[in-house]
Amino acid sequence: MSATDTASKKPLLGKSLEELKAIAVQLGLKPFVGKQIADWIYSKHVTSIDQMQNISKEARGKLEAHYEIGCTQPVDEQRSVDGTVKYLYATSQGDFIETVYIPDGDRATLCVSSQVGCKMGCAFCMTGRQGYVASLSATDILNQIYSLPERETLTNVVFMGQGEPFDNLDNVLRATTVLTADWGWAWSPKRITVSSVGLAKGLTRFIENSACHLAISLHHPIPAERAKLMPAERAFSIQNVVNVLEQYDVFRKHSLPNRANDVSRQRRLSFEYIVFAGINDSLKHADALLKLLRNLDCRVNLIRFHDIPDTPLHGVSNEGMVKFRDYLTSHGLFTTIRASRGQDIFAACGLLSTAKQEEMKKSQTGFKD
Repeated sequence: MSATDTASKKPLLGKSLEELKAIAVQLGLKPFVGKQIADWIYSKHVTSIDQMQNISKEARGKLEAHYEIGCTQPVDEQRSVDGTVKYLYATSQGDFIETVYIPDGDRATLCVSSQVGCKMGCAFCMTGRQGYVASLSATDILNQIYSLPERETLTNVVFMGQGEPFDNLDNVLRATTVLTADWGWAWSPKRITVSSVGLAKGLTRFIENSACHLAISLHHPIPAERAKLMPAERAFSIQNVVNVLEQYDVFRKHSLPNRANDVSRQRRLSFEYIVFAGINDSLKHADALLKLLRNLDCRVNLIRFHDIPDTPLHGVSNEGMVKFRDYLTSHGLFTTIRASRGQDIFAACGLLSTAKQEEMKKSQTGFKD
């Protein structure tokens, strides 16, 4: 079979049960074959159609003529001394994305990407410097988990990698549906967190169509100053984000009298806050944060900033981080300091994929350093 024939095949990974049944019927097979396909992909994690042994050879042949699983192995990796691993994946469109595996005792978290590059242009983010290239398909999103060498050890997945999830919400929701559906991976939504700067077009839709945890990239509580770090503030301010969140009982503080027995409260709302020296680390900023979030049942995750190339931003000392956390906690806002992982491989940056994208551009143009 030629490379062109292979490239023309459509992926099965990311398809819903109903879509897989429809594919079976289109190929002249019984609808139950679609359920068998779903089981082989989402429960048994096969890498080829030929491995689906309870489907007849003739049926597998029909399926294989038009479809493939859609899984591809990482093309590169970087390993940290602390056990963190950053994987580089090629997408179905020939671009590159990063995925970070973070083991921590009996927990293991995977930070997945939703886009190649990003439109948000945050001042502290290497991915933003790439600019926007493409949104990932549900297949490309799920492949980061499906083809992960450590897949069986995963306890949590966070959509905090490259890209803005709400700018690709159709495919993010499709991927999280596969992860949580009975016919899919059957994970609890509590194992999945989706992070966003709070895009208006996706916030309400995500809240109402997903049971996964929500994390908002906050990083500064004062709108005018936040806009200097995060251009998205100008289009949809953090105050507007909070106003929307306050409309939902699941996120509103003290909205229900018996919280211990309220199942909906199991859905967590958190705010991500990278602490920058002289930018957002004063008691003035802490007080503004307390005022902004006063009506929400939430937590704040403080994140240490590790310098990236060509930026005037700098991190805060450990003492400064602790002081900021303790002030917020003492005033009733549950706050944690996220442990830094993979510093020696720049686990939180888009350096690996950026380098690969540049390498590809040079090879395509014939440019040499």
